[in-house]
Amino acid sequence: MAQPSEAAMKQPAQTPWYEIASIVGAVNIRPATAGDNVEGVAPAKIVEPGTTEELAKVLACANGAGLAVIPRGGGTKLNWGNPPKRADLILSTTRLDKVLEHAWGDMTATVQAGCTVAAFQRTLAEHGQRLALDPLWPERATIGGILATNDSGTLRTRFGSLRDLIIGITLALPDGTLAKSGGKVVKNVAGYDLPKLATGSLGTLGVITEAVFRLHPLPHETQTLSFTTASLGTLCELANAIRDSRLACTCLQLRAGSAGQPSLDVTFEGTRAGLEAQEQPLLQLAAKATRTDPSEASNAREALWQGGGMRVVAKFSVLPTDLASFCATLSEIASKHGLTWKAVAQAIGVGHVRLEAASDYALLASLPSLRSQAEALGGTFVALGCPPEMKSRFDIWGSSGDALPLMRRVKEQLDPAGTLNPGRFVGGI
Repeated sequence: MAQPSEAAMKQPAQTPWYEIASIVGAVNIRPATAGDNVEGVAPAKIVEPGTTEELAKVLACANGAGLAVIPRGGGTKLNWGNPPKRADLILSTTRLDKVLEHAWGDMTATVQAGCTVAAFQRTLAEHGQRLALDPLWPERATIGGILATNDSGTLRTRFGSLRDLIIGITLALPDGTLAKSGGKVVKNVAGYDLPKLATGSLGTLGVITEAVFRLHPLPHETQTLSFTTASLGTLCELANAIRDSRLACTCLQLRAGSAGQPSLDVTFEGTRAGLEAQEQPLLQLAAKATRTDPSEASNAREALWQGGGMRVVAKFSVLPTDLASFCATLSEIASKHGLTWKAVAQAIGVGHVRLEAASDYALLASLPSLRSQAEALGGTFVALGCPPEMKSRFDIWGSSGDALPLMRRVKEQLDPAGTLNPGRFVGGI
């Protein structure tokens, strides 16, 4: 008797679109269009559940039928990661867009995954509070999306990353289980740390439906001072001096590139008197630098993603003391391969770089060297945004060290059938 082919075995035996439509309502399931493609892979349907329970039921139904599910929020970072091996259904959180609770007295808030960051911030601002985070494209990026991609911003210099701000989460697992971890009070640390596990997992372990965050007050005033010198090394030394000083800045950002002089942006928050008290010590530390216009500081990271052409936008991390060394090597490698580059980095050693070239050949030739340099310094180099055809010729994630076996076991525990975002994460998880 003939055995079915491997390709046939991977196909769902029966597509349960009627059952899914009965869960969410016929108006909330539609055929996918070309605009819904994920890195060139075309899904069949888009499903928009209206409640956490509906989402869990849809996910269980899809999992039982062998469908590959791609979670989607605002779609701003859907091109991050590897192209999916399959994409049968896009599970959209667009209708899960409510702020469920703002316990302003406890400085915590519970929000659904489909709420945009900007809408969440506007609600919090009514009580003079905020999520101390500045991710990319806040008007379109959703809470679930920034958690899945671990997209923080310049404010992490003072307030930490998403893993430091999230204190509770609700996660829909592929079998339909709704797993909850954490709590609504900052001191709650009991149980398995599911919030930190889900953050940065690229939607491969479960679909985030709700999150609980610790909050911070809105600042009375904000002031940014920018400095420039001909030497990036001098600016890095200044950044290290500021970090080691008693100055309490909320942003310490370096901007550099193949054109123009590098800049250092320093942002303070507080009362007018507090800002004035910190300005003079900063100017003394920066005596060898020249003050410059800070107007481009706040949009510098988003600017790396603007414009077309043959380009790669990568995220790198090194020790703060190695930042100048890495950027110097970056400049050398870019010059060798005829690339233009522009980097925006926080002085804690985490940053993004945009590389442009006339051809993908020049980019592909430079990326292994850049990764080798970052990893030699004990850091990482991940290509977040690049043409899909390049991803088949370059491992965008890089080495995961000895963590990959553990990551595979976690994936097998939570998503044994490989339903969620198959192949998109590190090591093809």
